[in-house]
Amino acid sequence: MLNKEEAISRIQQLRRTLSESNRLYYVENAPILSDFEFDTLMRELSTLEKQYPDLVTPDSPTQHVGSDLSASRPGGKEFARFPHRYPMLSLGNTYDMAEVEAFVDRAAKSLGHSFTFSCELKFDGTAICLTYRKGVLYRALTRGDGTFGDDVTENVRHIGNIPQRLSGTGIPDEFEIRGEIYMPYKAFDRLNEERERDEDPPFANPRNAASGSLKLMDPREVGHRGLECTLYHVLGEGLPFETHDQALEAAKSWGLPVSDKRRICRNIAEIEEYIGYWDTQRKFLPFATDGIVIKVNELPYQKELGYTAKFPRWAVAYKFKAEQALTKLLSIDYQVGRTGAVTPVANLDPVQLSGTVVKRASLHNSDQMQLLDIHIGDYVYVEKGGEIIPKITGVELSMRRDGVSVPRFPEVCPDCGTPLVRDEGEAKYFCPNTDGCPTQIKGKLLHFISRKAMNVIAGDATIDQLYSLNLVKDPADLYSLTKDDLLRLEGWKDRSAQRFLDSLEASRKTTFDHVLYALGIRYVGESTAKELAVFFKDIDSLAAASREDLLQVEDVGEVIADSVVAYFRDQRHLEMIARLKQAGLRFEMEAGAGPVSDALKGKTVVISGNFSVSREQIKQIIALHGGKNSGSLSGRTSFLLAGEKPGPEKMKKAEASGVPVISEKEFMEMISGGAGHGSEKEDSVPESGVDGERQLALF
Repeated sequence: MLNKEEAISRIQQLRRTLSESNRLYYVENAPILSDFEFDTLMRELSTLEKQYPDLVTPDSPTQHVGSDLSASRPGGKEFARFPHRYPMLSLGNTYDMAEVEAFVDRAAKSLGHSFTFSCELKFDGTAICLTYRKGVLYRALTRGDGTFGDDVTENVRHIGNIPQRLSGTGIPDEFEIRGEIYMPYKAFDRLNEERERDEDPPFANPRNAASGSLKLMDPREVGHRGLECTLYHVLGEGLPFETHDQALEAAKSWGLPVSDKRRICRNIAEIEEYIGYWDTQRKFLPFATDGIVIKVNELPYQKELGYTAKFPRWAVAYKFKAEQALTKLLSIDYQVGRTGAVTPVANLDPVQLSGTVVKRASLHNSDQMQLLDIHIGDYVYVEKGGEIIPKITGVELSMRRDGVSVPRFPEVCPDCGTPLVRDEGEAKYFCPNTDGCPTQIKGKLLHFISRKAMNVIAGDATIDQLYSLNLVKDPADLYSLTKDDLLRLEGWKDRSAQRFLDSLEASRKTTFDHVLYALGIRYVGESTAKELAVFFKDIDSLAAASREDLLQVEDVGEVIADSVVAYFRDQRHLEMIARLKQAGLRFEMEAGAGPVSDALKGKTVVISGNFSVSREQIKQIIALHGGKNSGSLSGRTSFLLAGEKPGPEKMKKAEASGVPVISEKEFMEMISGGAGHGSEKEDSVPESGVDGERQLALF
């Protein structure tokens, strides 16, 4: 047992790791811990907090569910947010059959009479709550933080097996039904093939792909992703059902997708038989499952058992362990990524796992190494499951022998020898030598030529060869290459060299915003590059901008502003840009990109809700009339433009801070009154008095 000082340190470390893992899992769809790892650390934290209850705080991961609520997205895009009528909680889970037995015993003891259990597959997807009114789909919310969820109704309408209108008899006037949206393996494989062709990183597993797809801003793209849904929990006032199973059978009769794999069990023996069967047979299903959910079937008994702060007492999830292998850790390499992040990678005694031979596994970062208490020479558990990259999930301490050594995370970059840095709040160490570290140089070159940047036909092997032959050290060098230079590359002939040169020539026509993105300024992604290009118009104005100037740009915060300022303070970057200008690249916006009026000049507008056109078009209209879009309310906000179903939090904040709330109709009157003033585009602007929908359509 740890003393209090040790417990404080361990609790802080566990909370930091679990909170970051929750964020990556629910919001970024990029988990760094397996379910088993996460649950193990959560149990350790819970145990320590029980030993030292005075150390429990409201923000501890043990005190609330993980949240998938979306922050404002690039370009100010976001989902409306609504409260759940009934809290949407997590399930208590276990990997131990003895704990399932304990759950059954507790329920029997509390209820004191016979009852049954509904056993169901636990689909590995993302939770959804559907509301139907008068038999028509009214709203779809994500779980969010359990109290509020993101409104993804339009996206859900594009999921093929979710009915827009129900049929049959006995349909309540209004009810909720909850379930899981998932991506079948076939759709997952197709999606990752597309992403690899487009040079986008593949999704790690179907669950991440499903969650990320559900939060896309384009509903048509959601429909393309091949998502499916299964529903498993009916809620509402005065529903005429005695059991959970009856409710699901009714839902099925109305046309809702309900799993046919569930089974009613009467005792622990039948539950264990069901779990054992699916632990084997799940491997033959066309979708991912990660366990079995056991629920008290009788609805009055569910109500009697009630809830804890986080979980229902009438249900538990038994989770299957991912396939594991035990093998020896031989050594650890430290790899430098394109952004300078240093990642530890374990070299293992080769071991068979999920149909492949595994020799290497990710350790993520130094915090993870410390949490595992890993030593060189240890025997470690390696897990693959649905993940693409195997990872180490634990150490078999009983097999630790004398002579094993504690790995030392490097203090300098393993590629260039520069001392590593770790920003406050960051889990990873970085090499700050962005322009001198060979790995980072090649990474920046690859980024520059990528499809979403300059779209030059080349790949890793080409960049490796060009760099090794000292032909290219920065992007500007690419435009000095000759056919003779390219014919020096292994395997290159006249035709391949000419294709590459033609591709470079075509890249000279790339617009300024894409060129700016291609430069690879840290934290400046596609959307931010476009915002900067539109705001500053040309590279010279951007290079001369102060931190305060940059903070006026939508979606540019202090971190991005500091990064941009630092980039243009480096003389090497300015010299490279000068050479790219000489090569004919575009470093200014095309003529005619200015506003059509100054009706919103000097005004900062926050939008929320649904409008008669897309939110992106609303954003464009604000910019065309001289206004500035912002994703969040602040002291600089001129007004909140509220469409239908605006976000309740924004409305509350606007009211509390005295920010005016303007309707779409009032907004249209405002800009129609200022149209045609201070602009060279008067001929393209509609006359005053044109109705709102017509004027929106004209833009």
